[in-house]
This record gives sequence, C-alpha cells and structure tokens, in this order.
Amino acid sequence: MTKTTMALYDDFSTAQDVVQDLVDAGFSRDQISMIANNAEGNYVVNTDGDDVTADEGAGFGAVVGGLLGLAAALIPGIGPVVAAGPIAALVTTGIGAAAGAVTGGLTAGLIDFGVPEDEAGAYSEALRRGGTLVSVTTEDENLARAQEIMNRHEPFDLDERASTWQESGWEGHQMDAEPYTADQIHQERQQYRTLNEGQEAKFDIVEEELHVGKREVEQGGVRVRSYVTETPVREQVSLRQEHVRVDRQPVDRPATEADLNTFKEGVMEVTEHSEEAVVSKQARVVEEVTVGKEVNQRTETVNDTVRRTDVEVEQMGTNTRYQPFETYDQQFHKHFDSNYGSSGSTYEQYSPAYRYGYSLATNDQYRDYDWARLESEARRTWETDHPNTWDRFKDAIRDAWYAVTGR
Repeated sequence: MTKTTMALYDDFSTAQDVVQDLVDAGFSRDQISMIANNAEGNYVVNTDGDDVTADEGAGFGAVVGGLLGLAAALIPGIGPVVAAGPIAALVTTGIGAAAGAVTGGLTAGLIDFGVPEDEAGAYSEALRRGGTLVSVTTEDENLARAQEIMNRHEPFDLDERASTWQESGWEGHQMDAEPYTADQIHQERQQYRTLNEGQEAKFDIVEEELHVGKREVEQGGVRVRSYVTETPVREQVSLRQEHVRVDRQPVDRPATEADLNTFKEGVMEVTEHSEEAVVSKQARVVEEVTVGKEVNQRTETVNDTVRRTDVEVEQMGTNTRYQPFETYDQQFHKHFDSNYGSSGSTYEQYSPAYRYGYSLATNDQYRDYDWARLESEARRTWETDHPNTWDRFKDAIRDAWYAVTGR
C-alpha cells in the first residue's frame, strides 16, 4: 500500500536539495512531486528539448533533478506556479488553451491528491506566500525514510504558520485572493528565514516582576466644631413673705398695774420681710471631647499575575517518528479531561507539562532511555524552570512521553 507525505519549504533552493537527496536515496523520480510559486519569474518550463538561454531563466526541469510531468500555470488566488512530477497534473487541469489560466481551485486538487480537507486551504495559502511544496508517494515501509530526509531540511510547521497568519487577520484561503508580488514574497521569507551557518539568533526572555508598595491615601476623617445652644430651664423655689397683721378686739376689764405702766406715749415699728428669687449662672465643664488618630498595621495579600516568555527547543530532523506537537494536542486534551478535569485546574495550566513530555520523547539524546532512567534528569530540568511543581505535573509529563514514544 502506498502513502503520500508532504513538506513545505520557504525557499526553492532548500526544496531542490530535498528532491536531490530523495533521488540519491533511491526514490524514483515518478514518485516525487514539487510545486513552487514563480512570482519572481526565476524558472521557465522547457519541454521541447531546446536550450534555455540565461536571459530566459533557468530550466525548471533541470533544477529539480529531471522530474517528469513539467507544467506551468497561473492559478487564481495563488499566482504563477511551476510544477513537476505527478502533482503537475493539478496545475494543468482546466488550463484554458488561449489564456493559460487554471479555472478551478488548487485546494480541491490537493484534496484529491491526498491532502486532508482541513489542511488543503493552508497548503494553497503557503504556495501563495512563496512556499514550495515537495511530496513523495511511496510504499509504507519507505515512508519513514522519506520523512526523515524531508525533516532533515527543516520544513516549516504549517499549523504554526497558519496560526501566525490568523493573528494578522487571515481567515482562510480564497480563490479571489490577490497573488503575492515578488517583493511581498521576499518580505514573507525574511520573517521566517532560517539561520545560515555561523549566524546566531538571540531570544530575549522577558519576565515580569511584581512589586508591591504602599502609598498614603485619604479615606475620610472627622471635623469637630463647637457651638453654643440655649436651652430653657424652669426651676421651682420656695419664697417666704411676711405680712404685719393688726388685730383689734374690744375688751372691758379693770386696768392692771402693767396696763398702767404702758399708759404713756410711744411708737412701735414692725417691718415686713419677704424673699425674692435670685438667679445666677455658673459655667461648668461637663464633658471633654478629645480628637486624635490611632495607627493600626494590617497585612493585605495582593493577588496578580506576571508574564514570562519561554523558548521551547524541539529536536528536529533525526527522529524518524517526529510529528508536530499539534498532532498530539487533541489526545493530550482528552487525557487531561479524563484525569485532571475535576481537579479545578485548566488544560492551559497542564499544557506546558504535556509539551515537556513531548520534547523529552522527541529528543534524540534520550532515545534509548526508559522512563525509570529518564525521570531524574527530567525532574531536574523541569524544576529549574518550574520550582516545586514536579509532583503535581509528573504524571502528565510521563504519560505524554509514553504517548509520543509509543512505549
């Protein structure tokens, strides 16, 4: 049974090297296909045996190792392309005899060629942006060897690239999309260029620090005002008052010696007295109001998040079982739901653990390790970046390693 494997490259020269290595490894030329964006006009298709002069461009058939089925076309939504091998039939289907333009979409043709439907549009968009597609159709037992050769030349991750496009507003490949110009293709390649030998790339690890300070804020207070109020007061007081009373009573008795002694002139005065209310007021202090401030210390817990950029390094090329992390992401998500979904944690919290298990599994340094041998090294590296969390995440890391290695 035969299967087809595909890979995308940013520049044609890398794809050409891939084709040459496949041919050198014994793969038949009729098993290999290539389709490349030709907006820059670098290649012409010459099938009549005539020599191609320098000012006409390079003969496409010559630079792709003599692959059969050469074709050139202008594809709506993609632009001019050149192709060789069995895939060339896709760009010749529907070419108008006069206009030389493809009337059908390349996406549907790629689906017929074996590309999954949900990926075909992304493949078309990659070609529109200047990419080159290489495919090999071979027997099952040779498929891993073909993938190893193709991975050796570092194809780009289509899912990752498509995510980047979506962040810039791309919503899927459209047949009426404007083809990229040569300048636009050059700019696109500059964004994703791989490092040449002797070059270095620097990735800054940015980490936020949480600084908690304090400042004095006015939260209110009291205003003290003194004022005078008048309150009516009623008091009762008992007052004594004298009245002179003169009583006269007629009598008829003989005068006594004492009476005769008073029988002379004289004056007697009797004074009447009375009491009157006298009011006086005295101010007394009846209450003291003291205004002051009390200072209390309290401890407040501040909850926030800090961000950090991390760089994930994945080994590529030499591992014949290498598949992008996204291949396993759905499987890991189901594993999380089954094992940790009720723990109160989220998949985003566990995703770094699954990625770490994946990176261990695809690292050639640990190819011959079993988990018992690998665990101590894995723990040491994990704890360096995620202190005191190994016991929480080790099962997810181990299970991801098992899933990718197949052990």
